[in-house]
Amino acid sequence: MTTLTRQIPTTPEHVWELWTTAAGIARWWAPDGFRTDVTRIDVREGGELDYTMTAVDPAQVAFMEEHGLPLTTTSHKRFTEVAAPARIDYLSLIDFVPGVEPYDHLTTVELTATDGGTLVTMTMDDLHDAEWTGRLVAGRENELDNLLALASGA
Repeated sequence: MTTLTRQIPTTPEHVWELWTTAAGIARWWAPDGFRTDVTRIDVREGGELDYTMTAVDPAQVAFMEEHGLPLTTTSHKRFTEVAAPARIDYLSLIDFVPGVEPYDHLTTVELTATDGGTLVTMTMDDLHDAEWTGRLVAGRENELDNLLALASGA
């Protein structure tokens, strides 16, 4: 299990909006060099989030092509707990790893009001091996940095 935190200089309600709307997600969710397009979002327990992530930066496009990976991938999440604006849990379908049977992966996000804004605490289960867990953590770190930059007006 891995826990990441960021102090975001805005209210929990604003962070919640950025995390739970198609327009908000499109502004920060993707790692650098990628674009996120939300195709479905229903933020309630049992609701789902579907989106595509597309490599758009020339360096990312070249990397994906060099490794025989698609430029666009589709992702699916199912919300298991929703308590606005304090907590959201979701299962991500891990169905993109060659040679590994698809499985669900749990992420919990807690938003806590602080004097400086909002403490975001993201807790994730590990993936099936250390290499893929490291990739997940690096991607989530980048996403949280993007969220911080967006909320900071950078």
